[in-house]
Amino acid sequence: MKYAFQIVDVFSSTPFGGNQLAILPDAAGISTEGMQKIAREFNFGETTFVLPKNDSANNFRVRIFTPRVELDFAGHPSVGTACALVMKQHVRLSDPVRLILEENAGPVTVDVAQRNGGFYGKLTLSGKIDTPTGAPTPAELAAVLSVEPAEVNQAFFAGAGVPFCFAQLSSNEVVDRATINRAAWATTLSRAWSPHIFFFAGNLRDGGKLYARMWAPALGIEEDSATGAACAGLVGAMASKPDFGGTAYRLSIQQGVSMGRRSEIDAEARKSGSVVTSVSVGGATAYIASGE
Repeated sequence: MKYAFQIVDVFSSTPFGGNQLAILPDAAGISTEGMQKIAREFNFGETTFVLPKNDSANNFRVRIFTPRVELDFAGHPSVGTACALVMKQHVRLSDPVRLILEENAGPVTVDVAQRNGGFYGKLTLSGKIDTPTGAPTPAELAAVLSVEPAEVNQAFFAGAGVPFCFAQLSSNEVVDRATINRAAWATTLSRAWSPHIFFFAGNLRDGGKLYARMWAPALGIEEDSATGAACAGLVGAMASKPDFGGTAYRLSIQQGVSMGRRSEIDAEARKSGSVVTSVSVGGATAYIASGE
């Protein structure tokens, strides 16, 4: 049996930037083993499989696979899948259109709008932010990143559906210079609350701009050019701090530059009193190809 697929670049307004994604818009009949094999064959960071919904309140069921494992939730696959479904008119076009994707982690809302001749998607999650203690020290993460301990300003765990270890570095140059030390990663992070490391430079004030990279060896992703779930966790964690008293906290994140796949991600957390009520990440999606 033949199955159609689409390829898009997520968090980029132009082709061949952002994060690659393959989507099978009608994947009914493919086994879990088959989905994993197809994801390994595409060998992108993620491949998504669109299935009939289980709950009438949602639009589609979506399963997400890296080349190695299935994910319960991920940012750029959610945004890219929603945009691809609208691009190819698998849903009735309005502007904007709201899709509720039924993922393993629960319903994910993505609003898709036409912007500057292209498509822009923004996913929104409930405000449940995990910020456990026990993150590696800056010196330990410096060893993982192959940089000097003084070049790691802080390190912490946080997640909004997907756990990450975050490290703030002293400059963009240090971010670009970092290389993974496999032995240090195995010792420090491989069995930690999160083995995935998102490291960045820039100002974490509301409205700040960051320059970032992300490694997830445990998922078979040597480096990710755009990580929406990490950006959601980061703005959620920053907005959760008692010293932030505003109602909306925003960051602009540039990622994938050193890979030659520049990504532009908008991230926002909404707060009521001391509680983060929602986090969202958004960006453009560029069409690349279709096939079967």
